[in-house]
Amino acid sequence: MNQAVMYGTSVAEAPVVREPLHAPVAHLVRGGVVEGIHYGSVVVLGADGAVELQLGDIEAAFYPRSALKPVQAVAMLRAGLPLDGELLALTAASHSGEERHLAGTRRILELAGVTEDDLRNVPDLPYDPVVRDAWVREGRLPSRLAQNCSGKHAAMLYTCRLNGWPLEDYLDPGHPLQRAVAEAVEDLTGQAIARVTVDGCGAPLFAVSLHGLARAAARITTAPAGTPEARVADAMREHAETASGSGRDVAALMRAVPGLLAKDGFEGVQVAALPDGRAVAVKIADGANRARVPVAAAALARAGVNPAALAEFAGEPLLGGGRPVGRVRPARALDPAPGSGLRSGGAHAQTPA
Repeated sequence: MNQAVMYGTSVAEAPVVREPLHAPVAHLVRGGVVEGIHYGSVVVLGADGAVELQLGDIEAAFYPRSALKPVQAVAMLRAGLPLDGELLALTAASHSGEERHLAGTRRILELAGVTEDDLRNVPDLPYDPVVRDAWVREGRLPSRLAQNCSGKHAAMLYTCRLNGWPLEDYLDPGHPLQRAVAEAVEDLTGQAIARVTVDGCGAPLFAVSLHGLARAAARITTAPAGTPEARVADAMREHAETASGSGRDVAALMRAVPGLLAKDGFEGVQVAALPDGRAVAVKIADGANRARVPVAAAALARAGVNPAALAEFAGEPLLGGGRPVGRVRPARALDPAPGSGLRSGGAHAQTPA
């Protein structure tokens, strides 16, 4: 049975595949002059699911990349995956390749009765630059275990083992596991999948809309306790460093805002949602992390999060001669709504209109 039918939701038509109509979402300001512009799209949802703010094109088909991992984890729990806590957080992780991540992935493989050789993700060096440099100094080669999606792939193997599904082709879009993932994507986003391609790690990647991604995050954070969605949210929030890595901005964001679920993705994607259903999703057109973080923080402030809690995410300063001379400033449209009682800070206070 279709997951959307099972879980009582309707699925809208797939988003249109088109060149996204992105808008300016951040300015690179140096010495009071706009030196560059980052284009992208942003959506802010209220607790009732209504769109409270949209910039750019929130309805065009796009690839959420790893921001879709919480949904993939929900799909695996629905299929019987018995993980919780740190190992479930690792299932939804784009991890840094720290020892905790490698050990956790080995544990999932052990529970599944398989080995690293059964993984089908691409071999890679650890994602975190410090960990990667140490790895190289030690003469270690790229491995499937070190690749940032290894926890997800290990959990996929475990899910297949529990269901008696084939292991060798678990990344095939027609495999029962990937069909279950696709059904969960459509259920939680509330829309049909527009396209299917291959993600960097080798897993199927599903095109939805930015609006649909925000809706999925909101559904995960507002789900009743004990449901697959709530279990994923709890695991990621309680083990933020396992779901990302020490020093990663997404972990720091979850620590700074109580109850926040956040997940980043390659090519400038960020999604975040609060327990009451308020949610934001960001896509930076050029994939720049330097814009992703401050724009996401500004979107959260627009959603009602106290800007003081988001001050550290205002963006790295631009240096001139070794001293700060500017920074990336989110578009004025992302300032807190008039009458909200909130004031913008950080980069907002230091750059011209």
